[in-house]
Amino acid sequence: MKESAKAKKLRIKNALAALQAAYPDARPQLDFTNPFELLVATMLSAQCTDKRVNMVTAKLFPALGTPQKLADATEEEVISYIRGCGLFNTKAKNLIAAAKIIHEQYNDEVPEDRDVLMGLPGVGRKTANVVVSNAFGVPAIAVDTHVFRVSNRIGLAEAKDVGETERQLMENIPKEDWSKAHHWIIYHGRQICSARKPNCGACTVRDYCRAYLDNDIK
Repeated sequence: MKESAKAKKLRIKNALAALQAAYPDARPQLDFTNPFELLVATMLSAQCTDKRVNMVTAKLFPALGTPQKLADATEEEVISYIRGCGLFNTKAKNLIAAAKIIHEQYNDEVPEDRDVLMGLPGVGRKTANVVVSNAFGVPAIAVDTHVFRVSNRIGLAEAKDVGETERQLMENIPKEDWSKAHHWIIYHGRQICSARKPNCGACTVRDYCRAYLDNDIK
């Protein structure tokens, strides 16, 4: 069914309100106490659950939780801590390389600039958005697999790739809600709107969901 621009705007507004009501306390699920820990945890989270990352960082951070310590570590030493995350060889190399740059060029302070962060080894736009949003309070929407799936399924965006999804979400969601909406959508994807079998019967957003309204999922 064709949707007018006015109807779409209202539907998205209602969908966001429903998500906020369902997940008022949504927050990052990665454990961290400072920007560097968040950067490391987010880099480790690629193709790995937050729960697993938190188990790994609980041992990694006490031992190698500063840029200098991580920069001075060997790949073998880092791998011994992060092996449970998968892709550990590549992640170890990137973590050490990024830590060296932060230690040597930025005096152990994680850069607040998104573009600078994206210049670090192993740091893409999603990771940079997570860091600037949750560590520095910069409005941003990090598009991971949950955000990509759920936002396009609901109809907060209508895109075929993460870049366009992010652009449309930034256009359709008030800027002051970008960071919070990121967490609302993730929570919804994990608890209700799963990839294989979304629980539409328990979904408080379904009346504003394009896929549900169009009978694409039941």
